[in-house]
Amino acid sequence: RGRSDEVLAAVAKEVGVTRVHCIRHYEPWWRNAERAVAKRLDLVCHDGNYLVPPGAVTTGAGSPYKIFTPFWRALKERMPPAPPANRPREISAPDTWPKSDALEDWGLLPTNPNWATGFEEWEPGEAGARKRVDAFVDHAARYDTRRNLPSVEGSSRLSPHLHFGEVSPAYVWHRTADAGGSVDVFQAELGWRDYAQNVILQFPEYGAKNAREKYDAMEWRDFRSSAVRDEFDAWTRGRTGYPIVDAGMRQLWATGWMHNRVRMIAASFMIKHLLIDWREGEKWFWDTLVDADYGSNAVNWQWTAGTGVDSNMFVRIMAPLSQSEKFDAAAYIRQWVPELAKIGDGAIHDPDAAGCRPRDYPAKIVGHREARERALAAVRQID
Repeated sequence: RGRSDEVLAAVAKEVGVTRVHCIRHYEPWWRNAERAVAKRLDLVCHDGNYLVPPGAVTTGAGSPYKIFTPFWRALKERMPPAPPANRPREISAPDTWPKSDALEDWGLLPTNPNWATGFEEWEPGEAGARKRVDAFVDHAARYDTRRNLPSVEGSSRLSPHLHFGEVSPAYVWHRTADAGGSVDVFQAELGWRDYAQNVILQFPEYGAKNAREKYDAMEWRDFRSSAVRDEFDAWTRGRTGYPIVDAGMRQLWATGWMHNRVRMIAASFMIKHLLIDWREGEKWFWDTLVDADYGSNAVNWQWTAGTGVDSNMFVRIMAPLSQSEKFDAAAYIRQWVPELAKIGDGAIHDPDAAGCRPRDYPAKIVGHREARERALAAVRQID
């Protein structure tokens, strides 16, 4: 425990090691840590967690891209990535290992109550990652038609494994490359990971600072207000009265993951329906997602908020009720909002309007039209 450079140097001295190998990282704090370690040890950084090293794809003038579409066009010209290297036949180990705590002695797992039962669907490590890839390959050709349907297992669920380096994007690319169909849409999602790192390499404070300066003047609702905090808490607990939002937020709390389409709906709801600064939602996702990645999380939140270098316009406000119906989320809602399990497909997306809201399910904390008009009025003040 302690500063990584100090601890690694101490462990290296104890076992007689002078060189340390690692996967290169691009989060600003890890880049600082790498520099500190390199002052004490022979640090060898390897690329591999992205299709190409971030910063390697540049414009004709040699500058980094800020917009995804031209970035992806340029990146595709360098695809496919080199096949993953074979694993080494052996890795020498020290004769004696340093004294260490037993992980189970740290008492990290919850017991009474065990609130983490939903996390049992994840199998951390390379073996679990390979199983996810194997399961996805058979469905990759239908990715574009299935990925937006929360009630269908259409996404890859590889994001946590990719983030922690349990499987490389090059391996995933080559395993899925011959799937046909809409696998190119999935490949673009791998490209989005690279794009996000490209952005934080240019803007290290992207997780905390608007890329479009005009939004510094945006009058978000005061987060110190108890009423605003109560609405934020209702959002985090899945008690907004909007079933698709609530289903997603409950899935997040139970499993550490949320369907991608629902992530966009839930993020848009917090930003535009509740008019709460995007950074509050970014921090909540950072704390609760098992695939929390500084680049992807920050880029996605700024895209939704309209504040990013490449982003959706703020005035494009997602309508969660119609989105729920459009993407056939009824079964998904029943799974994660059991209070609504007995409501039919036609009414489950908006039980309030259908007059069948159960007593144990909350009314909407804000009306869609009212929220939309408030958000548009706020953004007009800075346009």
